[in-house]
Amino acid sequence: MSDLFEILLTAGFWAATIRIVSPLIFGTLGELICERAGVLNLGIEGIMTVGAMSGWMWVYQGGGLWGGVLFAAAMGALFGLLHAAFTVQLGLSQHVTGIGITLFASALSYFVYRMLLPLATTPPKIEPFDEVAIPGLSDLPIIGEALFNQSPLTYLALLAVPVVWYVLHRTPLGLAVRMAGENPVAVEAQGINVLAVRTGAVVVGSALMAVGGAFITMSWFDAFYFGMINGRGWICVALVIFASWQPGKALAGAFIFAGLEALQVRAQVLAGGFIPYQFFLMLPYIMSILAMIVMARKTKYPQALLVPFRRGERV
Repeated sequence: MSDLFEILLTAGFWAATIRIVSPLIFGTLGELICERAGVLNLGIEGIMTVGAMSGWMWVYQGGGLWGGVLFAAAMGALFGLLHAAFTVQLGLSQHVTGIGITLFASALSYFVYRMLLPLATTPPKIEPFDEVAIPGLSDLPIIGEALFNQSPLTYLALLAVPVVWYVLHRTPLGLAVRMAGENPVAVEAQGINVLAVRTGAVVVGSALMAVGGAFITMSWFDAFYFGMINGRGWICVALVIFASWQPGKALAGAFIFAGLEALQVRAQVLAGGFIPYQFFLMLPYIMSILAMIVMARKTKYPQALLVPFRRGERV
């Protein structure tokens, strides 16, 4: 037990936690924006895959790192627009459409990768984002090395949390987004186009999801390979429920999951071969499911979530 506490007090553990949490923040905020507007986006897993592949491919083909981030966001926005076209404009099933987007986006990513690199037997590598140390703060013990010596995309992810909170809770645009997911009829009565608000929220949210995928290939790893998203999109969906659709709570939930994932690697070493390593691999996901079950019982979800809106209709 003492060895476990020692791990929790090391800079390496917290640095790994922050690295793991960064793509989850982007994905969770993106899903949260979609759902606050009343649209469940189960295309997140595929959209993160598209972001991971497209951002990496942009850099591999000679583009800049920030250009790759923007390209990934643009690709995510396009898939978000496709999702919105079916679910918002046509009012089709959000569950079925989201699963279809995930399958289509993932398959397309792998197809494009193979078309552009047909002879690659091992994943080619790029030069990823370098860690940027913040002068003064990076010299602090433990927290300095862990938090203030990270990739620029990590700082961007952490900054996105208060920005999303402010926009949702302190601006007219955020009020329109939240009401589109609570009472779209009232939004329409104010002369606001509910379909446009929902579509915009899905597009922006999907762009954030894709940036989360790009983080994995451009800041965490330096290559793209099949299956690397590894269910993180579904974890983001669970984190939104855990957070009761609040950005601050979403950040806390993402840190809990990331901490468990960082801890399980180190716990395997402590346990040796006494406990099968598969137990530690599944531990973060089991804890996430249990947390979601507990929180879902008392959470208050957006009242118009999953409910298609058609102009002129009164419920």
